[in-house]
Amino acid sequence: QVQLVESGGGLVQAGGSLRLSCAASGRTVSSYAMAWFRQAPGKEREVVAGINWSGGSTYYADSVKGRFTISRDNAKNTVYLQMNSLQPEDTAGYYCARRSGQLMGVLDNPNGYDFWGQGTQVTVSS
Repeated sequence: QVQLVESGGGLVQAGGSLRLSCAASGRTVSSYAMAWFRQAPGKEREVVAGINWSGGSTYYADSVKGRFTISRDNAKNTVYLQMNSLQPEDTAGYYCARRSGQLMGVLDNPNGYDFWGQGTQVTVSS
């Protein structure tokens, strides 16, 4: 079993920044792609960013390209999401997830992930 715990969410004004962390425990996630998803009330869960097992390949949703940066530290079993230039439309619960299957690439479908964190809330005021 893998436990994923997100932290770093909060309330920020538009234009501000937050850094989310996703700490894994139980088993290493170093050989798995990881992703951040978000879900706003009344909306479907959508992928925000993903990173392959080595950190050498990343994926971003068009809505966050140039503003968000995903990274990982496999020695710390942790994945990060640096969010800059936040906008009210970024308000959502943010979840990290582990890709099903070792060494597989990032997938934008949440069905391709087998372990999820409990989420951290990000609220951006205008």
